[in-house]
Amino acid sequence: MDAADTLAFVDLETTGGNAAYDRITEIGIVRVQNGVLLEEWSSLVNPECPISPYIEAFTGISSEMVADAPLFADVAAAVFEKLRGAVFIAHNARFDHSFLRTEFRKLGMAYAADALCTVKLSRRLFPEHARHNLDAVIERHGLQCSARHRALGDARVLWDLWSKLQRDIPSDVFAAAAAHAALSHPKLPAQLPAGLADELPESPGVYRFFGEAGELLYIGRSNSLRAKILSQLAEPRVGSREQKLAAQVQRIDWRQTAGELGAMLLESEWVKSQQPRYNRHTRSNLESVTLRHADPSGRVRIQRLDMLEPEELAESFGVFHSEKDARKALTDIARASQLCLKVLGLEESEGSCFALQVGRCRGACVGKEPLILHAMRLKLALSALKIKSWPFPGRIALRERATGAFLPDGTRGGEFHVLDRWMYLGSARSEEELASLSMPRAYPAFDVDVYKILQRYFSNHPNLDWHDLRTHKTAAVH
Repeated sequence: MDAADTLAFVDLETTGGNAAYDRITEIGIVRVQNGVLLEEWSSLVNPECPISPYIEAFTGISSEMVADAPLFADVAAAVFEKLRGAVFIAHNARFDHSFLRTEFRKLGMAYAADALCTVKLSRRLFPEHARHNLDAVIERHGLQCSARHRALGDARVLWDLWSKLQRDIPSDVFAAAAAHAALSHPKLPAQLPAGLADELPESPGVYRFFGEAGELLYIGRSNSLRAKILSQLAEPRVGSREQKLAAQVQRIDWRQTAGELGAMLLESEWVKSQQPRYNRHTRSNLESVTLRHADPSGRVRIQRLDMLEPEELAESFGVFHSEKDARKALTDIARASQLCLKVLGLEESEGSCFALQVGRCRGACVGKEPLILHAMRLKLALSALKIKSWPFPGRIALRERATGAFLPDGTRGGEFHVLDRWMYLGSARSEEELASLSMPRAYPAFDVDVYKILQRYFSNHPNLDWHDLRTHKTAAVH
């Protein structure tokens, strides 16, 4: 790409991060040809919906400011003309490009352009730097922006950045980086809407594939919705499971989350409640069981988890999707530790157990080993399976900060996941939602998958930002 190209440096302000249902509140365009500034243009846009307080604080654009502004339909022809024939350049270009495509499509106008992302350009040219958001780029290159987070101000600074890079970077290096920063146009199955690939967000979240007559085919999650969905649907391997699925998908929807934990919890909840055809491990939580060693005789009970009170979990061992899985695990433990299957309740026989006859039991079944000693060895053998104690004082709100762009409702601070004794009670993105989840309520059934998700997450994230919902204190777990 050289200076002879016609370039349109574009920035949008929006009500949120998803082009499918958020709206544009301001457009800024700087049009350049042959390296010469041709035109600057901007307009507020009435989004026909409220602007959240967070977005207002971030951009300075309020609902009152846009109340008398033109609708997108009123400026669409002017915007289309100013972008015509130009390379579309923006910071996180897929975001801005997808919003404009969506708005044009609502008006029956087809818009597509060669697009280039200055985030990708910066990463390619300066891989030694970790941060490439616009604030970091402005500071790194000594640029000035008189109206940060306003559309025309940010579009101007992109033109300044482009000009500086062309002066400072060898032309062949710059051209190669610019080619790398151009947005690709992956090919999705023909039955899906044109331009869908541009609308897919690169943020974490959960997605759903629907087939004929709205049948739910599949639910998945990813830290990058765009990358995961395209990997499954864009030119899948011939004969693969993905190819068979791609041929059936008629519609896709998704929900963005603040991060990995929110995506895992939501996926688990959706898979269980909605039962998609092609997902695995969709057993009902009502089948989940644990081992309980509460019988003086040494017998181990296999008990359904949904029948236990939360405080009883501390004296339970293991979480299993079925009674069959629990019996197998207990049998394996017994054989490894020479425990008596008959005493444990796993074998019905007269006299001694079979294991004693072959030298694999120490004789608790015939009084050769005292039951109290057998019980102690059993407890030791089960210790590795003991359900972990809840590491917090009670019900908490665990904050997960947003890792990418705005969430669909305009939230950039993240989400609060409300948890209590390994139970997931829901996620909140506002004070009102958090207040609702903080109220006393009946506990849901213990969920094996949620327990395992939280265990892994706590293990991998030793420093957690959490709020004690009993006292409204905040702390960090180390």
